[in-house]
Amino acid sequence: MTYPWLTAPASEVATTTAGLLGWEITAGGVRIRLTELEAYSGLGEDPASHAHRGPTGRNEVMFGPPGHLYAYFIYGAHWCLNVVLGEPGRAAAALLRAGQVIDGLDTARARRPAARNDADLARGPAKLVTALGLSGTANGTSAVDGTGPALLTPPSRPPAAADIASGPRVGVASAHDVPWRFWLRDDPTVSPYRRHTPRTRR
Repeated sequence: MTYPWLTAPASEVATTTAGLLGWEITAGGVRIRLTELEAYSGLGEDPASHAHRGPTGRNEVMFGPPGHLYAYFIYGAHWCLNVVLGEPGRAAAALLRAGQVIDGLDTARARRPAARNDADLARGPAKLVTALGLSGTANGTSAVDGTGPALLTPPSRPPAAADIASGPRVGVASAHDVPWRFWLRDDPTVSPYRRHTPRTRR
C-alpha cells in the first residue's frame, strides 16, 4: 500500500493534511471516513503546536517516524488523535477532527450513546476517538503497517479539490487564524467552528 504523505517534507504539513481527507481509519470494529483534519507544524514554526518549543516526553511522537499516532489527553476527560507526517526529526502532524462512520455503526452507537444522530457519532476529535474505541494506548503505534490498534487506508476515489475547504483552526490559543483546518464542503459530519475564547480570572 502506498502512503505518499509518509515521505513528504514536514514543511508541507498543510498540503499533506488536506490530502488525508477521504482516507479511512479502522479500529475496534469501526471504520471512519475522515471528513475534517487540522495541521500542526513543528519546532519554532507554529505556536499552536505541542512541538513548538521542542521535544518533551509528551510530544516526542510528533518528531517521527511518520505514520505513527500521537494521542493526547485534554480537559482531564478526552483523548485526541493525530497522525504524524513528514520526515523523522521535524515535527508535523494532522489532528483527526471528524469523520463519517461507514462500518460498525452499531458498535459506534454503543460507544457514543449521547450522539444525537449518526452524523454526530464522530463529529469532533474526542468523539472520533471514542467511536473508534481508542485511548492513550494508541500513542506511538503505527497506523500504516498493521501492527497498531488502528489502520489508515486510502479512499477508492479521493475528493475533488473543489470539494475541499479550509479555514482557521478550532479552539487554539495561538495562531488561531492560520487556515490549517481542512474539511469536505457541506458534509454533515464536519464539526462546528469555535474560535478560542480566553478564560477570564475573577
